[in-house]
Amino acid sequence: MPLVVVGISVVILLFLMTKLKLNGFIALLLVAVGVALVRGVGMEKIPDVLGEGVGGQIGDTLLVVGLGAMVGRVMGDAGAAQRIATTLIDTFGLRWVQVAMVVTAMLIGVTMFYEVAFVIIVPVAFTIVRVTRKNLLWVGLPMSIALSTMHSFLPPHPGPTAVAATFHASVGLTLFYGLFIAVPAGALISLVWPRLPFVRRMDPEIPGGLVTERTFTEEEMPGLGWSLSVALVPVVLIAGAAVTDMAVSGSGPALRFITFIGSAPVALMLTLLLAVWAFGPRIGRSLAEVSASCTSAAQAMAMILLVIGAGGAFKEVLVEGGISDYIKDLMSDWPISPIVLAWLIAVILRVALGSATVAVVTAAGVVQPLLESSGVHPELMVLAVSCGSIAFSHVNDPGFWMFKEYFNLSVIDAIKARTTYTTVLAVLGLGGVLAVEWTLEALHV
Repeated sequence: MPLVVVGISVVILLFLMTKLKLNGFIALLLVAVGVALVRGVGMEKIPDVLGEGVGGQIGDTLLVVGLGAMVGRVMGDAGAAQRIATTLIDTFGLRWVQVAMVVTAMLIGVTMFYEVAFVIIVPVAFTIVRVTRKNLLWVGLPMSIALSTMHSFLPPHPGPTAVAATFHASVGLTLFYGLFIAVPAGALISLVWPRLPFVRRMDPEIPGGLVTERTFTEEEMPGLGWSLSVALVPVVLIAGAAVTDMAVSGSGPALRFITFIGSAPVALMLTLLLAVWAFGPRIGRSLAEVSASCTSAAQAMAMILLVIGAGGAFKEVLVEGGISDYIKDLMSDWPISPIVLAWLIAVILRVALGSATVAVVTAAGVVQPLLESSGVHPELMVLAVSCGSIAFSHVNDPGFWMFKEYFNLSVIDAIKARTTYTTVLAVLGLGGVLAVEWTLEALHV
């Protein structure tokens, strides 16, 4: 049975990494090859499948994570990250630093991909931890949870946008309904989860090479205006492109230019150039020193990117092995509410495959024929599928490995922290969708 294969592969992976202490990159590739053989993928095809998985994942991630890490390190070495961190602390107070991280993450995360927003904000979180001596998860976990919620629940992020197209739903209305679900659910879990006993017992160190160890004096730090301007450039560019894409139709030269500079890699590359200029010669640092900051960031990211790529290979093997088709056939005739069915299919696919994109697209295909006869608002179906796709992030999800490596956690601790919060968010999301459906019915909308 395909789902048994998935379960056994996860157990073996955990054994290799926790008991045998095998490197995550090697363990993921070994398990991926084993699953491919068991699921009948031809031996001659396995290298190509692994290559496609690694290439697809790294292709989506390398430029964003690499450039983002360089921007963060340049800002850190120049004192800009410390300037932003101390301003947040002064504005909100040390007691409310988690609220500051949630508000920042939600504002940035509405339009920015999880990975992009993560690598932009995490240097600030690292700096707050270093300056205040707070637990890394106490500061960083609320940020990650808020970003996960925005990315998974709302358009213009890829999953919800793709499903909206499948269901012919209004992207604007989906975003409107979704905000009523995502903001309270994300804020609640962001503030509750770091306070849970099993999370508070974790006390990871900041990964080496991703943040400067230097503490700057007031005179040494650049001004808040420049620090915020550089940090917000990618936010403005990417958000502007997303809003323009939703609000304006056509494909003229101006729109193509906005789309170009609003793509995550280009926006981050422009931000890096601005950071080099603003925090290099302008404050007395040579270009050689700035280049050294970029090199240090790239070296620190090497193993993180390898592990993320291997996670993509594992996910690709599961898809190639026909597991998504098996789940689709198994659940297509279940006699339950279309909203619950859409959510449940997305959850099971997410657990089995790790890919939120595959989960939402497949779930949408299964329930699409039910949509017209059900009378359910298509926007609510989009949200149901999107909420389901965040559940049970674990070892077959490349995003899980990014979370684990940046927060320097063991596999077991990463499961305790991330797998639990993503699952509770998915359940709260389903409850929110059903509540919105009840409200719309009560109002006869």
